[in-house]
Amino acid sequence: MKRILKRVALGLLVVLVVVLGAGGVFVATQASAFDASMDKVYDVPLPNVTRSTDEAVIARGKHLAESVAGCAIRDCHGIDLGGGRTVEAGPLMTFTGPNITSGGLGAAYSDAELARIIRHGIKKDGRSVRFMPAQDIAWLPEGDVVAIVSYVRTLPALDKPNGPVVMKTLGKVLDRRDQVVLDVARRIDHTKNEVVPAPAPTADYGRFLAKLCTGCHGDRLSGGRIPGTPSSIPVPLNITPDASGIASWTYEDFARLLDEGIKKNGHTLDPFMPQEAFKKLDATERRALWEYLRSLPPTPFGNR
Repeated sequence: MKRILKRVALGLLVVLVVVLGAGGVFVATQASAFDASMDKVYDVPLPNVTRSTDEAVIARGKHLAESVAGCAIRDCHGIDLGGGRTVEAGPLMTFTGPNITSGGLGAAYSDAELARIIRHGIKKDGRSVRFMPAQDIAWLPEGDVVAIVSYVRTLPALDKPNGPVVMKTLGKVLDRRDQVVLDVARRIDHTKNEVVPAPAPTADYGRFLAKLCTGCHGDRLSGGRIPGTPSSIPVPLNITPDASGIASWTYEDFARLLDEGIKKNGHTLDPFMPQEAFKKLDATERRALWEYLRSLPPTPFGNR
């Protein structure tokens, strides 16, 4: 009996070693594929874009940078675009939005290169940007991209150093499994030009705005824990009209969430949600996003 137990134990040990070895090979392969993809140079030409000095265009760019595009928030490039705060996302990554004023990276980029990184997620050297959610705003019409570039160029030069950016092994693996997006440019169809309706308080326009929500709430917008994130990162809510989501919400409840960060049940929204950007959505954008969310099929919580 003892000999049999020893053989069983030895067999289990061998199986464990094989499984761990296979797992290690899988992780190494996925991490290597991520690194290779990040080294890819994309053949995407620079757009024919030049900044505008028109006050209305610049005002539009300021609005977009502070709301829809989410550039000017603390977890992105900071309210002055001089660099955001460092975000520690456990085993996924450490990320800091860089200084993009003319005192930082903005000085190294032409207007056309800024437009390309917004629309295509491609840096000056032709490689993919990391983690910047360009895939969520790649639909922006050319006029809006020009407006953002024009606004950025009006800002004072800030001499602030850029913080750390580290893509960790688990983050690389989950990126390759399409569970998180760190390698941005490979998620964008660089040949596609979206036909975007003019801004209107409709579900049709809201469908594009809702792309801003998918990174946290999932493609189905039903929430659930973001894969690989530590317990310190809050679990995104279900924002479909399901009983576990916003089925009982009114537009006024939704507007209060955007303005004050307070949910229907009276609880305060976790600051992880970029409410500082969403509260600056204008009346048309708010109503459009609401109409689209209400048009979704009810989806139980967690079916990201």
